[in-house]
Amino acid sequence: MDKLVSNVPGMEGFLRRRDLPSFCRASDLSDSKLQHVVSETHHAASGYGLILNTFEELEEFSLTHIRTKFQNVYTIGPIHASLKTKTALQMRSSSVLEEEDSKCMAWLDDQALKSVVYVSFGNMAVLDAHQLMEFWHGLVNSGKPFLLVIPGNLISGQLQVPRVHFEGTKQRGKAVNWAPQEEVLAHPAIGGFLTHCGWNSTLESICEGVPMICWPFYADQQVNSRLVGEVWKIGLDMKDTCDRVIVVKMVKELMDVRREEFVKSANQMARLARKSVSRGGASYCNLNRLIEDIKSMNRVKQCFAVGIEVLDTESSIT
Repeated sequence: MDKLVSNVPGMEGFLRRRDLPSFCRASDLSDSKLQHVVSETHHAASGYGLILNTFEELEEFSLTHIRTKFQNVYTIGPIHASLKTKTALQMRSSSVLEEEDSKCMAWLDDQALKSVVYVSFGNMAVLDAHQLMEFWHGLVNSGKPFLLVIPGNLISGQLQVPRVHFEGTKQRGKAVNWAPQEEVLAHPAIGGFLTHCGWNSTLESICEGVPMICWPFYADQQVNSRLVGEVWKIGLDMKDTCDRVIVVKMVKELMDVRREEFVKSANQMARLARKSVSRGGASYCNLNRLIEDIKSMNRVKQCFAVGIEVLDTESSIT
């Protein structure tokens, strides 16, 4: 699994078999998920262009190769940061979650600067109780304060993790059903992010300059985690393992041993992300170009429709 994959342009030096997306691990080439991706990729090549939630400096090596296949590539990300730049608005969730928000953020307000490990595996990952407890024990044994998000659908099967396990860590950690992730990552108390490395979470962490520990679950997450650890140098890749001893080691390496190294790299990447979506930045300009191109395409369609209508009218008169 650690053998390098040599036939993916731009990734020859770091992509291993274990870093391939989960659908690439199919043992049968006729696998429906694999064939769906292949089909959609070929279909995309016939389109007018690609709209990508990324920015130039983040994936320059891949974008160079992508542009040899597609005429128009619009890198407009990070989209959530573009939204803030364009509208100057913070999108808030429904009022049902406001009480949970306030508890979560109030707890963070009481923590020391850059001391907390934020832990969230998104809203689609499913862990069994054993995996969750391995993470919990590792976080407790690391000695670092942590904010752990446990949505209702996180644990699979009938196994239930006794809440008493989490109640006993109130002085050091906090477990919640949900957290306003963008606000949490922007909080000065957050020093690291233990994440499934979904693309949205990865970009949100990058924008706030928060180093990551990556535990990918499926799809693109395996590739993302390799980029975080080996290419961008803004965190650690913990894929294919779930052990409390490893969790302790990773947390201490991220928060203590290599902290300055990761913080420096993460802050540099955050500056590039913010610059890209700011006025005059590459993503800012690409978004404007995309809007203008869509308007232009609509005008062409309207002119074409009018032309057809004129021809039909003349044909009727004749």
